[in-house]
Amino acid sequence: MTNEPVPVGRRTDLGFAKLMPDLDRDGGWLLTLDGTPQSYVDLADPTHLEFEYTRRLGHLADALAPAGRPLDALHLGGGALTLPRYLAATRPGSRQRVVEVDGPLLDLVAEQLPWQGPGADITATVGDARAALAETPAGSQDLVIADVFHGSRTPANLTSVEFLRLAAAALRPGGCYAANLADGPPLAFARAQAATVGAVFPYTCLVAEAPVLRGRRYGNILLAGSTAPLPVAELTRLLAGDIFPARLTEGADLTALVGRTAPVTDADATDSPPPPDGAFSIG
Repeated sequence: MTNEPVPVGRRTDLGFAKLMPDLDRDGGWLLTLDGTPQSYVDLADPTHLEFEYTRRLGHLADALAPAGRPLDALHLGGGALTLPRYLAATRPGSRQRVVEVDGPLLDLVAEQLPWQGPGADITATVGDARAALAETPAGSQDLVIADVFHGSRTPANLTSVEFLRLAAAALRPGGCYAANLADGPPLAFARAQAATVGAVFPYTCLVAEAPVLRGRRYGNILLAGSTAPLPVAELTRLLAGDIFPARLTEGADLTALVGRTAPVTDADATDSPPPPDGAFSIG
């Protein structure tokens, strides 16, 4: 008699979390929260990135430094720790800290999908993302990733110039800030976030699928910023060769996309817009 993996569900601080095994891929697990997909993890192969947005974050991490070089990374938002596992596998010795606000969710993932292993230096703590960022020693990180969704929306206090300044302070010279966001027509939130990142970092880029950039549908958007030139050529190559191709926008094209949109401050920040019905939910 075989021990087939079975779904596991639990009420957490932010909703009802469910871990479901992928019947088509041994070691694959999907994490949902109130029916909305949050993370996909492959325990057998942590370099496998199932979701499009995680693949783009992975490409960015791959392009930031020579292959195999360890990075110091702060992950704001934990989920099932997909990207920390990826960095531990592709860049052994990377020192990583994960901050997740939902303690019971983090406990569930730790129990069912443990992340420690050879080469993995991952510390996961329960806390508020912005507070944790403010407490991060200055100039200590190579990469800060903000992937925080309460339900399906990014909290307002993680969208402002003041928040981005905290991220910039935590980064080493030439370090990179990356945010996974979501928006749809008419891309007002994405434009405002691009303006906000650009107000803090001299080098910025935006990555999204062409239909999302054209304002035809809702989807994920990757924004990156740095005090040094970003690896645009290598990142463009990786994005173009992906099974889910995406377009990188920078320079004059990004300036044109932003237009006269003003950066967001704490005084006027709002949560990201809700997705249209059925955009991400599953049964």
